[in-house]
Amino acid sequence: MNASGPVTFFIIEGLQEKKMLMFGVFLTIYVVVLCGNGMIIYLVRTDPKLQTPMYFFLHSLSFSDMVYVTISIPNMLSGLLKDEHTISKTGCMLQMYFFLSMGSSCRGILTAMAFDRYVAICNPLRYTAIMTKRLCILLVFAAWCFGYLLVLPACFLALRLNFCGPNRVKHVLCDHSSVVRLACGNTTVNNIVSLFMAMVILLGTFFLILASYVSIGITVYRMGRAERVKAFTTCASHLIVVCISYVSATCVYVSYRVATFSPDARMIVAVVYSVLTPSLNPIIYSLRNKELWEALTRALSRCVSVRRPPWSLFTSPNNMHLNPQSPSTAAGE
Repeated sequence: MNASGPVTFFIIEGLQEKKMLMFGVFLTIYVVVLCGNGMIIYLVRTDPKLQTPMYFFLHSLSFSDMVYVTISIPNMLSGLLKDEHTISKTGCMLQMYFFLSMGSSCRGILTAMAFDRYVAICNPLRYTAIMTKRLCILLVFAAWCFGYLLVLPACFLALRLNFCGPNRVKHVLCDHSSVVRLACGNTTVNNIVSLFMAMVILLGTFFLILASYVSIGITVYRMGRAERVKAFTTCASHLIVVCISYVSATCVYVSYRVATFSPDARMIVAVVYSVLTPSLNPIIYSLRNKELWEALTRALSRCVSVRRPPWSLFTSPNNMHLNPQSPSTAAGE
């Protein structure tokens, strides 16, 4: 589309092939993300045995993942049901900002979790004194501020660009690079700022996490076999999530910098990246965490006890006086 005036809306081209199949796949992923992360949030907030810094950070990560996918997937699903998916310029910029900021905040929380594991293994005797509730709240608040403030310059510069056509975004959402590419003017400053933002978010948090695990590795090397196994069990889930997150992010970054990548392949890589970590987080932490399984068992037991059928009153040991065959009733006869 070659507009005769300023662009007031964008057309999100998205995935054009097998739309109904894609709708079913992404709807399933969205439900899995909401249910899995919602389960973790419920367990951490209701189970007294999960009131520790590690689960507080996991609770925050699950909430961030739910918000992250809610920014993108519902809009994506609605687009798959339409012949042409349009979004206003303001709506596009807002989606871009919140999508980038939530992704950055999730990395900040992963960094806070790495610090928590560092203190737990390298300074176990001072763990409770260091990882206070106040510090945990401050770390999560800092992670959110990190995401929401750092992406602000890039999104503000994108908002100031002139768009005079075409207005077709070759993506499933208002991705920063895909939108800036449509601008009429010079976007050199935008590209430099976005590159700097990406370096700080990806490399900055990665090196902080790496420094934590290098210190953990040195400490674990000096431990006995049993202590090593325990330390590995403590860090395994977080380390797997970090590896998946940063490897997928690297693939997305490379796809945007390699000219031979087709727009469709780049789009698929970006979509997989945006839904992969949030959907795998609850699975990884649940499968490798005995305490979460035990908390889930306790929660299910509470639900079963609350929803007992009416006839259980006649068989419950605490209600034997209601049973017509109980000894007290027989004595009365």
